[in-house]
Amino acid sequence: MPLQLRRLQPHTAVTIDAPARLHLGFLDPNASLGRAFGSLGLVIDAHSTRLEARIAEREQITGAANDAERERIALCIARMQAAYGPATLAIDVIHAPRAHTGLGSGTQLSLAVGTAFTRLVGQPASSAEIAGLLGRGARSGIGILGFDRGGLLLDGGPPGDLRRSMPPLLARQPFPDQWRVLLVSDTSREGLHGSEERRALASLAPFPQRLAAHLCHLVLMQILPGAAEHHFVPFAHGLTEMQQTIGEYFASAQGGMFASPDVERVLRAVAAERTAGIGQTSWGPTGFAIVASAREADRALETARAAARAMPHIECSVVTGRNSGAAIRDAQPDANAHAPHIDAA
Repeated sequence: MPLQLRRLQPHTAVTIDAPARLHLGFLDPNASLGRAFGSLGLVIDAHSTRLEARIAEREQITGAANDAERERIALCIARMQAAYGPATLAIDVIHAPRAHTGLGSGTQLSLAVGTAFTRLVGQPASSAEIAGLLGRGARSGIGILGFDRGGLLLDGGPPGDLRRSMPPLLARQPFPDQWRVLLVSDTSREGLHGSEERRALASLAPFPQRLAAHLCHLVLMQILPGAAEHHFVPFAHGLTEMQQTIGEYFASAQGGMFASPDVERVLRAVAAERTAGIGQTSWGPTGFAIVASAREADRALETARAAARAMPHIECSVVTGRNSGAAIRDAQPDANAHAPHIDAA
């Protein structure tokens, strides 16, 4: 049955630019104190998912989307129609990052489609509500919170009450403007996802409570304070140690500390020459090195490209943090035009 909600003014078209995120690590994968996961993440100002949507006479999905992404979009629309009533959308994907690279593209695409749907039909809905309808946020809330807020984010893991599936926001720090992120990605690989990801998680040994306590200590007393005070060295050391700890735990599932040995080799070369917070986002194959300034980023990029000179499948780039969420631009309906086409329930 369609949700009965207060209607808002519908729009004729909407453009949504949803930011990518780096998943910097879980706090407690084994729920040693009764609550699983908990995530640290950073929203970045690159590799966003951008689409345009409008009410149409027939459903259309066009633009820079592959077959799997078109299927995901169609499924999202169907679920939104089941919840809010039938409406026909035309969606044009302007650009989107390569899927399964650790940038959270699946969540951003889903939230962009769901948000566009509710805007176009004039139904108010939060990102958390949309994510719940579309099956996002089962383990990490960083992508959903990043869609809303941007910045350096800490969530508390999904609650035990299945009726409230959204992990709560515990802390948010603006990412310092002067800091930069070197991204290193292996274009020949994909990170674990779907059934392979579920099997990998099921194969892991219990995560020791002492390590979960150590990770929580690093986040609360080193990483977040470092960001809050723009004190880079403790931030970088804490983040690298967090990544080392969680990477060793997931190594048996992904074949090593990093999903791509070549990405690891490049990042180790960068870290050997400068202070950097290095690690892998989610299941990879994208790795990162966070450095203290644009100048340091330029030097790190030179080092990375030199280390990857014989590796054409390795891509290196520098990005900044993003302290804002998705950019949403609505087009108000023309009072003299016909009302948007919405199928009767």
